Amino acid sequence: MSGLNKGVGRVEVTLRWDPAPAGSPAHDLDIVAGVFSAADPHGAPVYLVHFGSRSPDGTITLHRDSRTGQGFGYDEAMTLELDRLAPEYARVVVGVAIQQNGGRLAFGGIANTGIRVREGYDDLLTHDFTDVPDALSATVVEFTRAGTGWSYRPISHGFDADPQTFGTLLGTARV
Repeated sequence: MSGLNKGVGRVEVTLRWDPAPAGSPAHDLDIVAGVFSAADPHGAPVYLVHFGSRSPDGTITLHRDSRTGQGFGYDEAMTLELDRLAPEYARVVVGVAIQQNGGRLAFGGIANTGIRVREGYDDLLTHDFTDVPDALSATVVEFTRAGTGWSYRPISHGFDADPQTFGTLLGTARV
């Protein structure tokens, strides 16, 4: 990274999916972000941000939450102000978990899933979960502090884990 490249600063993660068929339990997908310390970037997250929970310093906020997928386009949105995160944080992993209230439901059972990561008007990443059809939750992108800026990389890993368990697995190293 050159001295003129500040890296990624403020990003928005948006999630879309089609509603469940009539008469079926609602499909409820949630964006989840885990923040990891510089001292232990692959350990347990220092904190998680998800529906009803924002970061203690206000740098990561879920500002649109859908429990059904109804609406046009992207139904959930989370903003990450990476450039404002304190220096003791060196890694942020973002993923999606499917609520399992109506029985086992994986990404392959939900139509038109998609996630987009943007900085301003630029798409950094789009993903449709077709590579993890049997997963109940999945990581999507990892942001890491690189000197004074942040870099990102796609990390599509599916988990056979409900939302509660996914929070503990979100940033684990995968082989």
